[in-house]
This record gives sequence, C-alpha cells and structure tokens, in this order.
Amino acid sequence: MAQLIDGKQLSNQVLQEVASEVERLKAEHDVEPTLAVVLVGEDPASQVYVRNKVKRAKEAGMGSIEHRLGTETTQGDLNQLIERLNHDPRVHGILVQLPLPSHLDEEEVIAAINPAKDVDGFHPLNVGALAAGQASLVPCTPQGCMIMLRQVHPDLSGKHAVVVGRSNIVGKPMAALLLQANCTVTIAHSRTQDIESLCRNADIVVAAAGRRELVDADWIKPGATVIDVGINAIEVEGKRKLVGDVAFEAVAEKAGAITPVPGGVGPMTIACLLLNTTRAARHQLA
Repeated sequence: MAQLIDGKQLSNQVLQEVASEVERLKAEHDVEPTLAVVLVGEDPASQVYVRNKVKRAKEAGMGSIEHRLGTETTQGDLNQLIERLNHDPRVHGILVQLPLPSHLDEEEVIAAINPAKDVDGFHPLNVGALAAGQASLVPCTPQGCMIMLRQVHPDLSGKHAVVVGRSNIVGKPMAALLLQANCTVTIAHSRTQDIESLCRNADIVVAAAGRRELVDADWIKPGATVIDVGINAIEVEGKRKLVGDVAFEAVAEKAGAITPVPGGVGPMTIACLLLNTTRAARHQLA
C-alpha cells in the first residue's frame, strides 16, 4: 500500500510558518499582511473557496478584505475595483476568485492586477518569470504539489515526471517548477497518443486533467509517486462524494506514495496562497 501524503498535516505546517512570518512583519515593520479577495456572482463552489481562504487568513493573524459583487457587475466596475486595490498600501495580495461570470474577460482581469500583488501567480509577468526560472509569485496549486513531492523526494533531480493536463493554472506552471527542480518533464493532454505508456515510464505522475478517475493502476509504474490535483463531485448511493483524477484505491496498491482526495492538494493550495501573501508583503517593503 502506498505512503499517504497528508495534505492537511503539511498545510498546517505551512500555515504555522505563515503565522510566524506574519508576527515578524508586525513586530519588525508594523505591517499586517493583508489579502483582498474579490468574488463576483453566486457560484456555490466559489463561495465555499472564498470562505475557507478568508477563515485561514484570519487564523494566521493576517488581515483580509472581502469584496462580494453581483453577477451584473460590469468589466469596467471590476477593473476599477482592482485598480483601487492595486494602489491601496494596506493590501499586499489580490485574489479574484475564478471562474468569473461569462460576460467578464478573465484574461483582462488577471492582467489588471499589479504583478507584485498577484498572489495567484497568474499575471503574464509572473508566468514569464516562472518560465524563465526567475523569482516570481508562483501559482498556489503547483507550489503545494512541489512541497508534497519533496516529502517523498527531497532531491527531485533526474526524476521523470509526467504532468497530465496543460492548463495555465496547474499543468504548465507545474511543468516549469519540475524543470527548475531538474526533472525530465513530459506534459500529456487530450491529444497525446498512448498516454498510458508515458505514465508507466514515469517516476512521478501529476494528474490535473479534470477528468474523474482517469488515471488507473495500469498507468502507474510500481513505486511511482502520484499527485492527484483533481476534485470531481460524484453521487454514490444518493450521497455526494469527492474523487480525484486518479482511481485512488487501485492506484494506491501499486504506487509508492499518493495524495488523497479530499485532504491532499486542496489544503495545500490555500496554505500556499497565504504564503504568497506574506512573501508579497515582504517584497513590497523592499
């Protein structure tokens, strides 16, 4: 049976580090790291995510500001709010919860955020810096995945990693971080031929395709490390259940280490968001 990489336990460690850095910033510079969260519309999942982020921020001793806007919010109104937050010295991190209502342009919104306050790491300047191997604010989910991977492989150099999925939020930045760690990286996606064979040759498989239980035991090399980024809701005997992009029970019998869903990557994403906020606050003092 595979070693379970416990995201809840690891995220608590990261949050303890965040709380310590918050205390240092308050004591040394009289600065309270503050995260501004913008939620547009009534998406239930987004409301849950925002609630959890704000709760964790307060627990870490950080400031948090919420802006809840109606579905009818215009692009101009949203851009104006972001501009105000960009120039507010009390705000160190800005997060606009995605997805946005369909009439709003997500790319325009992301580009409007000050890169120094872009704690999601989605701004083109931060994306470019990551690709170039330069210091930047890094997307939270891939950052959390890397922390989890290093629990199993303190030195990732030379490992063959397959990232299943090529999204801007997870797949592409994940590949960039693995390259920085000197892995040999393959990105697989919906057009990849013989994806199963690629995964079977991998020391590390990061599943971020958004397709429930896509990765089965036949895809996994014995002893490989499997990071499951997927969160998919299914119904089992009339009850809602969350499953990942990995067929957990079968893969856990073959892998060397694996993350669960829930309780794996999810908690790490929020912890890394707050970590990014303290890093942004520290950088803005320079």
